[in-house]
Amino acid sequence: MNSKERLATRGVRGLSPYLPGKPISELEREYGVRAAIKLASNENPLGPSTQATQAAGAALNELARYPDGNGFALKQALAEQLNVASEQITLGNGSNDVLDLIARAFAGGKREVIYSEYAFAVYSLVTQAVGAKATVTPAREWGHNLDAMGDAVGERTRLVFIANPNNPTGTWLDAVSLERFIGSLPTHMLVVVDEAYAEYIDLPDYPNCIPWVDRYPNLIVTRSFSKAYGLAGLRVGYSISHPDVAELLNRVRQPFNVNSVALAAAHAALFDREHLQRSVEVNRHGMRQLTAAFDRMGLAYIPSAGNFISVDVGGSAAAVNEDLLRNGVIVRPVAAYGMPRHLRVSVGLERENRRFLTVLQKALTRAAHG
Repeated sequence: MNSKERLATRGVRGLSPYLPGKPISELEREYGVRAAIKLASNENPLGPSTQATQAAGAALNELARYPDGNGFALKQALAEQLNVASEQITLGNGSNDVLDLIARAFAGGKREVIYSEYAFAVYSLVTQAVGAKATVTPAREWGHNLDAMGDAVGERTRLVFIANPNNPTGTWLDAVSLERFIGSLPTHMLVVVDEAYAEYIDLPDYPNCIPWVDRYPNLIVTRSFSKAYGLAGLRVGYSISHPDVAELLNRVRQPFNVNSVALAAAHAALFDREHLQRSVEVNRHGMRQLTAAFDRMGLAYIPSAGNFISVDVGGSAAAVNEDLLRNGVIVRPVAAYGMPRHLRVSVGLERENRRFLTVLQKALTRAAHG
């Protein structure tokens, strides 16, 4: 431990920085490849809607001004579309920012936080950063085991994080099971349901948890504009909660945490339903393209409700990933999640998926022949 590290809190000293997916420019620089494709970060391959980019461009004229710190227009639009009160909405610099706000407001000290094995890495990061105790419950078929999570709840539990669907496994919880779990929790704690991929999902048993907030005041639902709305580069997310919870989150929220360009683009994106529907259709088609190919190749995969899928490459995913990188394809190794045989692949455009599958087949053949 160096002298400066001793100055940090115990939680921060034990942290490892979050490693995002490798940018295309970095891959091309390191490996000397051209025309690389990136299927690593669960981004929308269509990008943002024209309405969103036009609104972002218009907002550039006001860059000398601070943004609306309350995000009035965006919150009003969200409130109308989601049938909630604007006082229930907390805006964040991406939903990751909101998850951090929740941990800072309600965890820390001797308090405990529960999340699942294979769950989104940010839950661990924010828990450790605030000095709370993490309780990691064993997964069931790669997804959340609600029975194990319920058994782990104690007097010091303050937060339970649930990703629905979960990243990186793509697993999801049905409405009956999830609501039963939420209803069973004691009132001294909060449950956070992370619905970053909700817009992609059209399953009869998948719950939209936002209407449940009225029945369960200890429920917080988080969502993002980074996925289906294609605004990952601008970082906009939000939560829906009881107004009293939202008021507490706003006490720790940084002023102007969502910039003016992001606010304008997100507001416009909400009204471009045609682009959102097209994004969902491209994802549905691409998911079928990938899973059909995995079936032909004899590769096991985890059924996913998101815009990504984790596939078991039958051996060391690190070696296969290196081969993919050398051939200009970026996917996401998930060994850090305890999944050393899997690669998480974002659904891309048809041609991007086709190129990935071609390169993957060749990589697997080379791996098989040593």
